[in-house]
Amino acid sequence: REHFKSLCRMASPQQTSSNTNMPSANLEAAAQKTYKSIVGYRAEIIHFLSDPIKGEDESYEHFEDGILLVDEGRVVACGAAEDVIRHFKGQAVTIEDRRPALIMPGFIDAHIHFPQIDMIGSHGEQLLEWLNKYTFPAEAKFQDSEYAAMAAEMFVKELLRSGTTTALAFCTVHEQSVDALFEEAEKRDMLMIAGKVLMDSPEFAPAELRMEAKESYEATKRLINRWHGKGRNLYAVTPRFAITSTFEQLELAGKLLKEHEGVYMHTHMNENKNEIALVKKIHNVDNYIDVYDKAGLLGPRSVLAHCVHMTDDDWGKMHRSGSSACHCPSSNLFLGSGLFAMQEARKHNVKVGLGTDVGAGTSFCQLSSLDDAYKVGQLHGDPLTPFSAFHLATLGTAESLSLEHKIGNFLPGKEADFLVLDLSSTPLLEYRMKLTTAIEEKLFLLSTLGDDRCVQQTFCHGKMQHDRDAVEKGNNSA
Repeated sequence: REHFKSLCRMASPQQTSSNTNMPSANLEAAAQKTYKSIVGYRAEIIHFLSDPIKGEDESYEHFEDGILLVDEGRVVACGAAEDVIRHFKGQAVTIEDRRPALIMPGFIDAHIHFPQIDMIGSHGEQLLEWLNKYTFPAEAKFQDSEYAAMAAEMFVKELLRSGTTTALAFCTVHEQSVDALFEEAEKRDMLMIAGKVLMDSPEFAPAELRMEAKESYEATKRLINRWHGKGRNLYAVTPRFAITSTFEQLELAGKLLKEHEGVYMHTHMNENKNEIALVKKIHNVDNYIDVYDKAGLLGPRSVLAHCVHMTDDDWGKMHRSGSSACHCPSSNLFLGSGLFAMQEARKHNVKVGLGTDVGAGTSFCQLSSLDDAYKVGQLHGDPLTPFSAFHLATLGTAESLSLEHKIGNFLPGKEADFLVLDLSSTPLLEYRMKLTTAIEEKLFLLSTLGDDRCVQQTFCHGKMQHDRDAVEKGNNSA
């Protein structure tokens, strides 16, 4: 930690690899304001301004020696160290020096299952068999409030340890599971979107996890009133998928969306061929998406996980409704479900987020998701570029959740969720990083050789909520 004025004498030359004039404009405007307690984090910094597909050079800002300024949980400005020091020399700023680390926005997970932390890594089944054999028995345990609270603490700590600062999460059918997750996220000042799972159909949902449609509707209303907009918590109406809900329950879910402005809808679609066949049989439809469309579940805050086996009609309905797809490469490979076609989503102008889908996904860390997403893209002849990959894990997923006005990059006023990443966290990564200076190659190495060990520190709303080195020294609260 260094006092700001002492750095004026040691400012290094401005180094940036983006072609934008945004930094100086933002710095000049920000420096005219007054602040309560600015902290600057000095390191190599990258964040994204737009989708690299639309123009790579203008899509990001990169500072080899940068400073991210934060005040009361929000971004003040971000720029080259020399520029920040020059513009803010009259302000009282405390500098936290994190060099030679890389700072970027926190990872955003657009599809994950909170209770499935109990059965992550379970062997050898495809989707429907896997749910019956592992998932449903694990979720039944969450009727116990103490058990749910214990699991929520572990779940949130693991997210933060893995660099995730925002998540869209399934809970279970039990109200207490939702309470437990929101309470734990609130302690850490995380942005958490979650909801009670809706299941009432005897066609597939086990009796111990079913709740009658009207009862679930009333329980969900209570939870929305209790949690939506409290702190950083947001609510998602969460029908598991079409085969575990009657159409009555799905229609009531649509009613909830109309009655409560700003809530999300979170479900699964077109993940597995046997699942799709069962949906068509139970609901007597030609296309899976028609069930959700008729129930009023599609819209700008609707997130449909997987979207692996899609038709042009499916993509068209998603585009017209503004619904988002969530790419879950680790899960789809683990369960043998299929390969998400990013190029098809782009062709139909459908927003896409990135999800770990724990517990079918086998890592909480989005670096591992990006590794798998690259390989899935290779099999389609359309591999993600390093810039597209990290845009997807940050601003791209924020946009898929309609949260780009709050999080996803370091523009002034955004909520300060960010990571300090150690580029030498393993001997192999350290060795390989020494052989490159290009930010594009550094990002690719992070996504292929990196994992949760790279996450040195995680900040939510400007406060450090995970410190790897402190944990390793025995301070388990860090």
